[in-house]
Amino acid sequence: MNANVSLNLDTLMAALRAAAEPTRLRLLALCAQAELTVTELTQILGQSQPRVSRHLKLLCEAGLLERVPEGTWAFYRVGERLSGATLVRALTALLPPNDATLGRDAERLQAVKRARAEAAEAYFRENADRWSEIRSLYVDEAQVESALAKLLAETPVADLLDIGTGTGRLLEIFAPTYKQGLGVDLSREMLAVARANLERAGIRNAQVRQADMYNLPLPAQSFDAAIIYQVLHFADDPQAAITEAARVLRPGGQLLVVDFAPHDLEFLRKDHAHRRLGFADAEVRQWCLAADLDSAPPVVLPGQPLTVHVWRACKRAGAVASPAASATPSSTPQKRRSAA
Repeated sequence: MNANVSLNLDTLMAALRAAAEPTRLRLLALCAQAELTVTELTQILGQSQPRVSRHLKLLCEAGLLERVPEGTWAFYRVGERLSGATLVRALTALLPPNDATLGRDAERLQAVKRARAEAAEAYFRENADRWSEIRSLYVDEAQVESALAKLLAETPVADLLDIGTGTGRLLEIFAPTYKQGLGVDLSREMLAVARANLERAGIRNAQVRQADMYNLPLPAQSFDAAIIYQVLHFADDPQAAITEAARVLRPGGQLLVVDFAPHDLEFLRKDHAHRRLGFADAEVRQWCLAADLDSAPPVVLPGQPLTVHVWRACKRAGAVASPAASATPSSTPQKRRSAA
């Protein structure tokens, strides 16, 4: 995700005119620090929602902010793909640190972040027992993360995609290894957890958004690496998920898939909504082959009783991006990945 996009003179002048208004400049300062909804921005600025919405519309039209729908909500942020992202960073860096109005905005922003964190922690507490039950069945996740780290380190990663990001754990621990990271998940509750975790960790080079793994709202060949971590066993069509992940990889980019080897723990299907009880290596290899990915033998991490496999597949140089997979109903579960 390259923010160094050149602006022509007309576009630059239009962006500067859009920013040259006190409320809009305050909005840019806030959205440069966090993804925020209209409701949250209204609370912070103390202005009416129609007024705030009008300012946000002008900033989006000028290429200074992007609007990311998430169910019935929408988040506003300074997206790194925006033509005006570099300008926003430059303008906000010039804002006076001792300004009283900006200071109040910053205090109210921190209150919004605290409220988010408290809601995320409450949701996590309610589900912690369920996640802990599954984690107890396989190898320590630190070992899985270590295996992933070694594979990611083999090639430079500018843009990383985490499919089914859950709590944003991978975006957090791998933040030093990529320039820009994006996590996608269907669950708004899990996205709230992920946002709170990334904010608490001070991660500025990663964002999350709501998306269906079968129909990613992302351009082809836009990521160097993608991870599908403990997600495929929830999928109705695992092959379609791999094909769609391959579509957004650049030639030479790598897909890392973490999931269980075949097992017979039927209670995971009944109590935890697992649709598949693990995957055979030959099956995953065939799916990768069909998606123009060359796969290597998996890293095998034996556990009691579940064994974890880490598959690595690279997109062939010169491969033509496959069209987006047909959208599967958005109610299809994606992994609610817990924090370690």
